[in-house]
Amino acid sequence: QVQLVESGGGLVQSGGSLRLSCAASGIFFGRYAMRWFRQAPGKQRELVAGIGSVGDTLYGDSVQGRFTISKDSVANTVDLQMDKMKPEDTAVYYCNARSGDGEDYWGRGTQVTVSS
Repeated sequence: QVQLVESGGGLVQSGGSLRLSCAASGIFFGRYAMRWFRQAPGKQRELVAGIGSVGDTLYGDSVQGRFTISKDSVANTVDLQMDKMKPEDTAVYYCNARSGDGEDYWGRGTQVTVSS
């Protein structure tokens, strides 16, 4: 059974930092690209950051230079370090695992709130 469990969400002031973590079980980590998405109220889910099986990374335009994605392939975790946070970063953040042949798994999400 595949499980993705997010942790680390919470309330932070504008300019502050949070670190999210996603623990994956039931998958062979090396076969999957791991990504973080977020969804704010009334908005579509958007890609925040991703990291491929060989460690290549990509970021959404709105977080480039502020957020950093990393993974631990032994512990099967993927983290999202969020710095210089803004109120517009407020959203539910979701962990996603996608394989090259289309397998797609989601966590249940963790709330991040940035106060101004």
